[in-house]
Amino acid sequence: MISVDEALAALFALVDPLEVEEVPLVEAAGRVLARDVAAGRDQPPFDASAMDGYAVAGTPGPGAVLSVIGEAAAGHGFGGSIAPGEAVRIFTGAPVPEGATRVIMQEDVTRAGDRITIGENIGFGDNIRPMGGDFRKGETIPAPRRLRPADLALMASMNIARAPVYRRPEVAIIATGDELVMPGETPAPDQIVASNGFGLKALFESHGAVARLLPIARDTRASLETVLGLATGNDLIVTIGGASVGDHDLVARLGPELGLERAFYKVAMRPGKPLMAGRMGTAAMIGLPGNPVSAMVCGQVFIAPMLHKMQGLGAARAPRLTARLAAPLPANGPREHYMRARLGPEGITAEDRQDSSLLSILAHADALLVRPPHDPAREMGEAVEYLPI
Repeated sequence: MISVDEALAALFALVDPLEVEEVPLVEAAGRVLARDVAAGRDQPPFDASAMDGYAVAGTPGPGAVLSVIGEAAAGHGFGGSIAPGEAVRIFTGAPVPEGATRVIMQEDVTRAGDRITIGENIGFGDNIRPMGGDFRKGETIPAPRRLRPADLALMASMNIARAPVYRRPEVAIIATGDELVMPGETPAPDQIVASNGFGLKALFESHGAVARLLPIARDTRASLETVLGLATGNDLIVTIGGASVGDHDLVARLGPELGLERAFYKVAMRPGKPLMAGRMGTAAMIGLPGNPVSAMVCGQVFIAPMLHKMQGLGAARAPRLTARLAAPLPANGPREHYMRARLGPEGITAEDRQDSSLLSILAHADALLVRPPHDPAREMGEAVEYLPI
């Protein structure tokens, strides 16, 4: 068996960043920016009013009476200039007229016809957003970064219509085993409903991939070979089950005969020891354990970081956070343990039951508490690392 870090290093060696493509900004949410992009204009592109009110010249004080000579609205500026003693009715976002030095809020004046009288408490700010106060032409958004809603709004404001992004990794997911049926079907007495693929598909897509559930591969060479053929053209092939050492674990036994160049087999971790990885043609291939919690944990620990590297985000393990134990823990054994846990006001608490078949426990958890190999017993209040899930 190899360590989790050694397995990650081997997995990162199987994949490279994918090619770059340009997509319309409206389709760029969640994609990873591949190159820096630069603003095509200043924002705002002119001195703009921050308030509804009156643009004035000079420093008229309380009691001053000014003549209103025009109006400026967003998209419809005032074409002339302002001299002392004059004012222009102005609305938020409108260009500030030439000669104006401040905008007085409408609440701070009294208007009668074409004249306004300035009130007693007009404050000190000019209420003007300066040209380029948000960003200047040529300022950049640095890559790589996964594009969030705020990033897309900023790029649109910069007048950027298309985003250079890494292609989304295409992942084929293959569940294996005669014991499986799809949700909605009627299982025989000795069958179960396939679940892992649905959780993994959602997990991979949350990390930027395009994931496809292929038909279940039955426990025959012909079936496995056929379904693997359907996976041709994908960047990553993920099989579920069949990676252990049983007589019916065909992925481990027949993989090399079907073209798998194995990089490693078995990782010193709980859950997820019977993990296998390598290359199948041009695709990276990972054989996950069949136990549902094992498969999902391995997806979090190994496959999500691989997907990040394929999208240009570098080769790094899943980020870990720190919390205080809300309950003590016994000593850990020789394998790195990813314990299902809950976060609360008093800290993090490991679930009582850690069996790798218990999906209900995983669904109840919101963290994987990470125990290093041979970690000693821990007391309540000690700091531990965890992965949010």
